[in-house]
Amino acid sequence: MANLGELERAVMDALWDDGAPISANDLRDKLAATRGDHKPPALTTVLTVLSRLESKGFVRRDRDARPHLYTSALSRAGHVADLMREVLESSSDRSAALAYFVGTVDDSEAQVLRRLLDARAS
Repeated sequence: MANLGELERAVMDALWDDGAPISANDLRDKLAATRGDHKPPALTTVLTVLSRLESKGFVRRDRDARPHLYTSALSRAGHVADLMREVLESSSDRSAALAYFVGTVDDSEAQVLRRLLDARAS
């Protein structure tokens, strides 16, 4: 799962934040509102990005709705977990990478990891 480009990230952030199905035109308006002084993307650009995200498995399109409605195909947490797994799998020494990662977490994150690992072992 590849990293997202700037506009892809903005589209996914809008989909993740909203959670409800949204049309490309409404998504364009939302992007324009959140980008501040930047020129809003053209509708054709938003449609192209949505099409690419759909082919990558990030977005689902309701083809029966008119206009088409778009939703995220995976959660933000799912995307982050996929990225973490991809990076870990690219390591030549997974144990060292995990040890380094664990060394960087704070106490509350360590408690969450312990709880999750204990639940997995049960």
